[in-house]
Amino acid sequence: MSVSLKAKTEIKVRFNEVDSLRIVWHGHYVKYLEEAREAFGLKYEMGYLDVEKNGFVTPIVKVDIDYKQPLRYGDSCVIEVEYIDTAAAKLIFEYTLYRKKDMLVVAKAKTVQVFLDAKTMELSLNYPDFGLAWKRKWAVIDDKESQK
Repeated sequence: MSVSLKAKTEIKVRFNEVDSLRIVWHGHYVKYLEEAREAFGLKYEMGYLDVEKNGFVTPIVKVDIDYKQPLRYGDSCVIEVEYIDTAAAKLIFEYTLYRKKDMLVVAKAKTVQVFLDAKTMELSLNYPDFGLAWKRKWAVIDDKESQK
């Protein structure tokens, strides 16, 4: 049983995000991914504050971006983010970024976050209980899968 959890957000490219050619500087895409994760967190109650109140933090340990087409000053970017389930104590997201005016794919990306204990900063080797409850709530897993 696997349900696809997705969220979308839209970003207007601002002048301070472009270089002298009016093309979005590559580093700003990481910020766009962050905004998409925040939209996901709000929609599915797995935002940074939700994680924190359960005693964890989730730092990024991997970012992979495949740039396909440039975004330019004045463009709007639609970002679709999808949660990728894993039994490991990680949050994995895949992203597709579109230029709104023609829905052309401008980039594809993936991020990986790990769960750390907020007090000790120790890596969690098992998926936290609150995370398993979250997966059950959104039908990502059922009770049989969470017992494995």
